[in-house]
Amino acid sequence: MKRILVGYDGSTSADKAFLLGLDLAEKYASEVHVLSVARPPEFDGDVEAEAEIENARQHFLEILKPLQATAAQKNIGAVNFEVAVGHPAEQIVRRAEAWNADLLIVGHRGHTLIESWLTGSVAKRVVDHAPCSVLVAR
Repeated sequence: MKRILVGYDGSTSADKAFLLGLDLAEKYASEVHVLSVARPPEFDGDVEAEAEIENARQHFLEILKPLQATAAQKNIGAVNFEVAVGHPAEQIVRRAEAWNADLLIVGHRGHTLIESWLTGSVAKRVVDHAPCSVLVAR
């Protein structure tokens, strides 16, 4: 396990996924790539949509800063942070494929049973389509 990709959205379960990724990276001398995804609004091509995407990108860049400090304190190799734009599950799976990740770690977000049936969760979609093993942190 040399490459670990962590999907991070700022939730409590994502914090757990991040810390788990660091622990595994320390144990297995792995690289870690932390990916946050700014989801564009449903409408596109509008100046307001571009501003909303940029605001989301800036939000994720800010919430990644403390994670960078935490990662710097660990005895692990490279830890990279990235903010992508798109559907979270799709971007996470694409990055895992492009980076040849050995393990993907995502947080589980608590949805009601009905919400999960209607919309599905990012974690479920990642598990269904990932090119590698997936660990879902709760």
